[in-house]
Amino acid sequence: MKQLKLFALAATSMFVLAGCAQQHSANNHDQMILQEQATLGLNWVQQSGEYQALAYQAFNSAKVAFDQAKVKKGKKKAVVVDLDETMLDNSAYAGWQVKNHQPFDGKTWTQWVNARQTQAIAGAVEFNNYVNAHKGTMFYVSNRKDEGEKAATLDDMKTLGFTGASEATLLLKKDKSNKSARFAEIEKQGYEIVLYIGDNLNDFGDATYHKSNEERRAFVQENSKKFGKTFIVLPNPNYGDWEGGLDKNYYKGDAKSRVDIRHNAIKAWDGK
Repeated sequence: MKQLKLFALAATSMFVLAGCAQQHSANNHDQMILQEQATLGLNWVQQSGEYQALAYQAFNSAKVAFDQAKVKKGKKKAVVVDLDETMLDNSAYAGWQVKNHQPFDGKTWTQWVNARQTQAIAGAVEFNNYVNAHKGTMFYVSNRKDEGEKAATLDDMKTLGFTGASEATLLLKKDKSNKSARFAEIEKQGYEIVLYIGDNLNDFGDATYHKSNEERRAFVQENSKKFGKTFIVLPNPNYGDWEGGLDKNYYKGDAKSRVDIRHNAIKAWDGK
């Protein structure tokens, strides 16, 4: 009888372990699908002339807007830029995610930053240096972490030739991701921000922070005349707050639910 109980217990354990293994395998498969879906966008960023053309176009427009911008008497002229996928190219980290079927993770991201292999976006260094050489000051307002990522970020920027990158101009995340408080810090120093540049609508303020894509599109519509003049957008097909804007439960579910949400969000011709 005792042997029978032990056999039943062992069989139950094997069944549970098999079920867990199947679930783990399914989760890995869904995560692989999520990352593989980024492949074409990543190819475009890394290989296409069109991506570089759009980056140059953005910075050419930014230069015109900067030259034309006027500030109030007694104010100093400032330009605020995001860093990742705006001034700095992290597509190699995205490539690692795709090839290893790994989601974004704060630990591996910090390892990437500290590897000091970040490259510059086409046109970014030239525009940065133009602003700093023409009576403007560039401020870098990024959600890279202030603790653990600042030194490597400054090292990369200086190596890449970004003049003006310093402890004073690099405003990284200390607690909150939304950026308005850091914009206010700049203005308190006597600056007037004449231009905001980013790859995410949140780089222009908190109006779209954690909002649905319907609300984000409404913000764009309401501010349509500012784009190209006050707001400059760099293309980023790989990630952004728009992804969470696909569904209010996007980040509450597992990889499979995200795959489903992505598919369900697509508008498609019915073939008729």
